[in-house]
Amino acid sequence: MGDFHHLAHVKEQEASRRTLWIVLGLTLFFTVVEVIGGIVSKSLALLSDSAHMISDVAALGLSLLAVRLASRKPNSTYTYGYLRFETIAALLNGLTLCAISIGIFIEGARRFITRPEIDYGIMLTIAVIGLIVNIVLTTVLSRSMKEENNLNVKSALWHFIGDLLSSIGVIVSAVLIYLTGWHLFDPIISIVIGGIIFSGGAKIIRQSFRVLMESVPEGYELEEIRRDIASVEGVLDVHEMHFWAISTDHNILSAHVFIRADIQPFCVILAINEMLKDKYKIMHATIQTEHAQIHPHGEYGRQFLEGNRPRERELAGTAQGG
Repeated sequence: MGDFHHLAHVKEQEASRRTLWIVLGLTLFFTVVEVIGGIVSKSLALLSDSAHMISDVAALGLSLLAVRLASRKPNSTYTYGYLRFETIAALLNGLTLCAISIGIFIEGARRFITRPEIDYGIMLTIAVIGLIVNIVLTTVLSRSMKEENNLNVKSALWHFIGDLLSSIGVIVSAVLIYLTGWHLFDPIISIVIGGIIFSGGAKIIRQSFRVLMESVPEGYELEEIRRDIASVEGVLDVHEMHFWAISTDHNILSAHVFIRADIQPFCVILAINEMLKDKYKIMHATIQTEHAQIHPHGEYGRQFLEGNRPRERELAGTAQGG
C-alpha cells in the first residue's frame, strides 16, 4: 500500500496537452518554410526569426514532456511527484531564448560590416505569412493559459510573443529596404528582435529561479501570513516558518508555533489550516505545535519565556503534569 497524500501532487492538463500538440504541428511546418525562405532571400531578419522558430519546436517538445510528467503520481523517490519539472522546462526554455538572442546580436553586428544583397520580395511574403501564423499560435496559447495557468505554458507563450513581434519587425524591415534601399535596416531590426527575445527569456529565467530556490511565491507577504497565524486563539509565537512553491499553483507552508498550555493542539492546527485555506488559498500546510519549556529553543526560547512570564508557570505546570 502506497503512502497517503492529502493532496494529489499531480496536475492533469488535458487542455494544455491538446493545445501544445496543435501548436507544435503548425510551428514545425512554418519553421521549414521560414528556413528555406531565409536562405533563398539571404535575409538575416528572416533567418533570425526562423532560428527562434526552431527554438519554439524544442520549447514545445519540452513543454509537452513537462505536461506528461506532471500527471505522474508521487512515489517513494519523488514524494512531491514531478510537478517541479514544469519549472525546470520553463528555465531551459528561458535559457534557450537568451542564447538565441545573443546569437542574433553577434550576427547582426557582423552584418553591419558585411552586407549581402537581400531579396525583400521573398522576405516580405514569408514574413506576412509568419505574422498570420504567429497571431493564430499566440491566440491559441493565450486561451490555454486562461484555462490552465502554469509557468511551463507561459514560457512557450513567450516564445510566440517574440515570434509575433519578430514577424512585425521583418515586415517593417522589408518595407524600409524597399522604400530606401538601405539594407542596414535588416541587422538593426534583427538586433531589436534579439532584445525582445532576450527580455522575455530573462523574465522566464527569473520566475523559474524563484521557484527552484524555494522563495516566497509572488503575490504573498510572509510577515502578513505570520501575523495572521499569530492571531489565531492559543498561539503565542510563530517561528521556523517556510513558504515555497513546488510549481506555479502548488504552494506549501510549514511553521512551528508556541501555544498556550490550556488549549488543545489539534484545535490550533485546525484553526490555522482553515485560515490559510480561506484567506490565502494555501491547501498544503504543516503546523508543529510546541511548548517553550518542553522543546529546547536555546536563546530564542529563553527570551520568549522572559517576555511571557505570566505564562511561564502555566507552561511549567503542564510540563510537570505531563
